[in-house]
Amino acid sequence: MSPQRRIALVSVGAALVLIAVKLATGLATGSLGFLSEAAHSGTDLVAALLTLFAVGVAGRPADPGHPYGHGKAEHLSALAEASILVVISLFIAYAAVRRLVEGTAEVDATWYAFLVIGVVIAIDASRTAVSRQAARRYRSPAFGASALHFGSDLAGSTAVLVGLLVARAGYPEGDSVAALFVAVLVLGAAGRLIRQNVDVLMDRAPVDEVEAARRAIEGLDPNVRLLRLRMRRAAGRHFADVVIGVPPGAAVGQGHAAADAVEEAVERAVPGSDVVVHVEPAEAGAGLPERALAAALRVPGVREVHNVAVLGVGDGTEVSLHLKLPGSLTLAEAHDVATLVEREILAVVPEIDAVQTHLEPLAEPAAVHTVPDGALESESAAVREIVRATTGSEPRELRFLSTERGLVAFLTLAMAPEGALAEAHARASEIEERIRRDHPEIVDVIVHTEP
Repeated sequence: MSPQRRIALVSVGAALVLIAVKLATGLATGSLGFLSEAAHSGTDLVAALLTLFAVGVAGRPADPGHPYGHGKAEHLSALAEASILVVISLFIAYAAVRRLVEGTAEVDATWYAFLVIGVVIAIDASRTAVSRQAARRYRSPAFGASALHFGSDLAGSTAVLVGLLVARAGYPEGDSVAALFVAVLVLGAAGRLIRQNVDVLMDRAPVDEVEAARRAIEGLDPNVRLLRLRMRRAAGRHFADVVIGVPPGAAVGQGHAAADAVEEAVERAVPGSDVVVHVEPAEAGAGLPERALAAALRVPGVREVHNVAVLGVGDGTEVSLHLKLPGSLTLAEAHDVATLVEREILAVVPEIDAVQTHLEPLAEPAAVHTVPDGALESESAAVREIVRATTGSEPRELRFLSTERGLVAFLTLAMAPEGALAEAHARASEIEERIRRDHPEIVDVIVHTEP
């Protein structure tokens, strides 16, 4: 049994014990604080079971249907836990307010109630420490969610202890106030969990890691021209897509070496990253469009830049470009990002006198699934024939994805290491054009070349 599953099983056992103890004590003493904590521990049980399930699913290796692995199962688990917390906390708040309004808060704060809450606090403290250590060690969002949840249990149990002390002093309303505090505490924890895990499930760019990767690439010697950098995260791991430009006269081996250097730089800056680098031929010397593009991509929040054009207007030079930003931004927020882009370009490219930006929302990710091997025998044979006719050899890899727009083909081609990158790119472009022309059912072709 893996250490992760062993920790999750211990959490399940602890949750069962706490539910029984809190429920029995709450019923015996009439303490709403204890009953609310019993309900809270019920969510702990669900959370622990979800964590156990998530750790088992997320640990599975990647497969054809899930090429990026199963890591997001942990984030789905944490999101489900947060939803349960919201429902339970609203019920606790309703019961506490009702007792306060009706004045029916009668609590028997006996000695064994204090003994039970003392034991509960000790268990909550140990569970919080163990889950937090597991979250750091395994970079697990599910264990991180459990640590946050158990931490809120510790605070709630402490509040129940204070409520019992106040009730024993002759103010039984203190128990209901403690229960209301637990409800507010749970709502706050649920809000944080929902925000954090929705960000991951929606592929929100991790700003700090993107900036670290960008600095690492720009700091390479010899310099590598960064054309695009995209990054997302799942289950504590980061996935980076990088596009770099190299001189068109460079050999394929040189381009491959540059890609290897970029991969190593990103993995050093963001440990554990899965990095994919695409190499394109670039014009010798950085022109105004390329420098403006690089400057725009350095601005936090910018996800994509295209249609970069340099215009001569009177005696000055202007650049126009299209910015793609998350559609959830308000117009004011998007305008602020565009203003930063304009300032960055003007500061980095002094030859440019003005910048015009066109704002566009990012398209929602399309639903895709991998087509099983053998399901498209005729299309596969036709594509392989085109590759053989163009390069004289079979593709190293060929796979298809089915999208809402149609089929997408992914090809990996082997080229001579000493050949020029420009020639390799021309061969790849010829293959793409022939496939699109002869097989319109294939709506897009992505060709990767390697020595």
